[in-house]
Amino acid sequence: MRSMQGEVVLNIPAEKAWEMYRDNEIISKINPEMLASAEYIQGDGGPGSLRLFKLGPAVRGYVKESTEKIEKVEKGRSVSYSVIRGCLKNMYDPYRVTFSFTPVKGEEEEEKDKCLAEWKAEFEVLAPETPMPEKARDAALGFLKSFEKFELSF
Repeated sequence: MRSMQGEVVLNIPAEKAWEMYRDNEIISKINPEMLASAEYIQGDGGPGSLRLFKLGPAVRGYVKESTEKIEKVEKGRSVSYSVIRGCLKNMYDPYRVTFSFTPVKGEEEEEKDKCLAEWKAEFEVLAPETPMPEKARDAALGFLKSFEKFELSF
């Protein structure tokens, strides 16, 4: 199994980033150019739930939508899922992603309201010409970085 990961430091607390990621109404408003909508089409967000992401115009050339089956939830910290339908499923199988939000530990006052947001994927390409999912990683990290701007208005 191949893997790829990336991370960004967010200037918001991990707990706030977690809440924003898990709430369909909020996550759909953060950056509509990248993510047009999110909804739980089965379940309540726990393991076994299905979540449908419809991507925005900025990434539609790569992925239009993705249905994800949530496999593991560490409340307040991370969520792991497998893509079960959509464009990514046509390129990679399996394709598993974990998003995690970890508080930045530091003694400086400004570090107390920061977190490390991480994206990690485990996957197998279906065809030799299929590229590594760098576009997915870059889009995910760019989207996570937009949490900071939205948080100011939330």
